[in-house]
Amino acid sequence: MGIAVLRFSLAMKSSIILSMSDVRQFGAKGDGATDDTEALRHAVDKGDGILFFPAGSYRISGTIEVPVAGRGPCAITGEAGTSTIVMAGEGPAFRLIGTHGGTGDPGSVQPGVWKKERMPTVQDIAIEGAHPQADGLELVETMQAVIEGVMVRRVRHGVHLVKRNRNVVLTHCHLYHNTGVGLYLDAVNLHQINVSNSHISYNRLGGIRIEGSEVRNLQVTGNDIEYNNAKSHGKLPSEPTAEIWIDTTAPKASVNEVTISSNTIQATSSPGGANIRILEKGDSSRPPGLIAISGNVIGSQENNVHLSGVYGVTLSGNTIYSCARRNLLVEHSRLVTIGSNHFRRHTPASGTGVRLVGSEDCTISGSTFRDESSAGQVSGASLLELENCHRIAVSGCVFTDGVPYGIDAGNCSDIQVTGCVVAESRKAARARGAVRFSGQGKRNGLALNNFRGKIEVSPEAGVKLHENTD
Repeated sequence: MGIAVLRFSLAMKSSIILSMSDVRQFGAKGDGATDDTEALRHAVDKGDGILFFPAGSYRISGTIEVPVAGRGPCAITGEAGTSTIVMAGEGPAFRLIGTHGGTGDPGSVQPGVWKKERMPTVQDIAIEGAHPQADGLELVETMQAVIEGVMVRRVRHGVHLVKRNRNVVLTHCHLYHNTGVGLYLDAVNLHQINVSNSHISYNRLGGIRIEGSEVRNLQVTGNDIEYNNAKSHGKLPSEPTAEIWIDTTAPKASVNEVTISSNTIQATSSPGGANIRILEKGDSSRPPGLIAISGNVIGSQENNVHLSGVYGVTLSGNTIYSCARRNLLVEHSRLVTIGSNHFRRHTPASGTGVRLVGSEDCTISGSTFRDESSAGQVSGASLLELENCHRIAVSGCVFTDGVPYGIDAGNCSDIQVTGCVVAESRKAARARGAVRFSGQGKRNGLALNNFRGKIEVSPEAGVKLHENTD
């Protein structure tokens, strides 16, 4: 009975849409061979604001621009995922153009925007590229756009946000095997964007990439984001990339209030690649980053998580595994909280470990580090490396089978290691020692730890020992 009712409901819905908005009534053929570009533009100009695509393959050779303000509330919808747009020209298959110049504050939204432009929707449709410079969707100055149940494949950029947008929702989508970026925030002023329950994979230049933009309130939750590099793109060149790439080094760019949680973020190692890369200015003039990375499974890249110049990032409750260089690389950053993560490798050819360089006011707590290779890492790196760092607290962590050391600090000051275990589980010890402090330093301390192995401290390192056991 339930299935019968559902089928009747879908049939009624299709019948209603057909009578109002079927693009075939404007001359579109949907046969995969006819160029339907002009028919679709005619549907935009003369239709009721809904572009309904019955099952079929609609080939176009130019962008279908949808001026949202001129059409009233608008939607682009397929028939339960059976409708395909084949973009055989340059540029996006669809460009949604609004006029909203305000913020997310309701008081900044003009009456005409609420009446005609709110919630432009693209749903239940596939877009495929048949041109090297084809893109999927482009959004310009939209308000509360919804992209749901959309597949974009074999284009350049899957979903491209430019200029200004507000309150974007992307959910239950497949941005898959594109030569550019899956979701590209490109020099855009954007507040409030939720990306959830989607598959964003095999995109050559990144899964989610943010460059030169001002972004607030980015939520990336419950997605599968993986293999976003050049390896599945034949002869196309490889470039440094990441599953999630946030770059605010350009003038006036900033990305704040970010949550990356409950995702699977995996890859194959690529030159200069990372699973998550956040590059910030690294100066005191920028506002706090307010970035939380929690509850993810992250693995198999050159560096799994790479943070550079960041201020105010929390990394907690993640399983981070198998790298070519580091599970976590933190460079020239402040106020980074690293808590309750699991760092390891899962194949002998991979590596593991965390490295902080030129960073200060950070904590590392409640985490486990394990090198499961009998020979140590190919890179020769210790499990935790601190170089030219200041005011770092390491507490309640377990470091197992590190080679050459579990903890290795050089030219550091105000480092406190308390309540940690540095151990060997191998029958034949491979480590040179449990802990090493070298170079110049002051006010460093090792207290109440359990160390199996030597403690190597240079006289200039300024280290005090208190009630450590071996």
